[in-house]
Amino acid sequence: MSIKPGSKYYPLFEHLQNCNKAATTLTFLEIEALMGRSLPASARAKKGWWSNRDSVSALQAIAWVSAGYQVNAVDLAQQKVTFQTFQAAYNIQHKHGQIEWNGKAIKALRACKGLNQEQFASELGVRRETVSEWENSKYEPDRSKRKLLDMIAKQASFGDIGKNS
Repeated sequence: MSIKPGSKYYPLFEHLQNCNKAATTLTFLEIEALMGRSLPASARAKKGWWSNRDSVSALQAIAWVSAGYQVNAVDLAQQKVTFQTFQAAYNIQHKHGQIEWNGKAIKALRACKGLNQEQFASELGVRRETVSEWENSKYEPDRSKRKLLDMIAKQASFGDIGKNS
């Protein structure tokens, strides 16, 4: 899933994509100024509107997820939201210069690419259930799938492949 130019949330996507910060806080007014229109009333009243759900009906979430961010905190009283990159949010672990492909890292990579489990499974050549089992840490991908995940992560500039920690 990705956001399309012309979408009412596309300006938010562009802003976040060009942000180059691990975390950024925007007021609702700043978001509205970016968009050139008001947020829906539910954005001001319900934290659920700001969830990072993976749904075609959540165009707003597609905007920040497609830009590589997730909502980390929402303050309805102060009318502000903090977006955080997936890498920062999940604190991707590295070992011997490679990402440790645990459930959180796999889910973060999938979300970074803006894909649902079915789409991600198709890209990896596995069943959707396999992706779900990886994300829920029922088991880990084998060596060949870890190498494929490394390649996909590198293409998506995810997790600073090659980082030593």
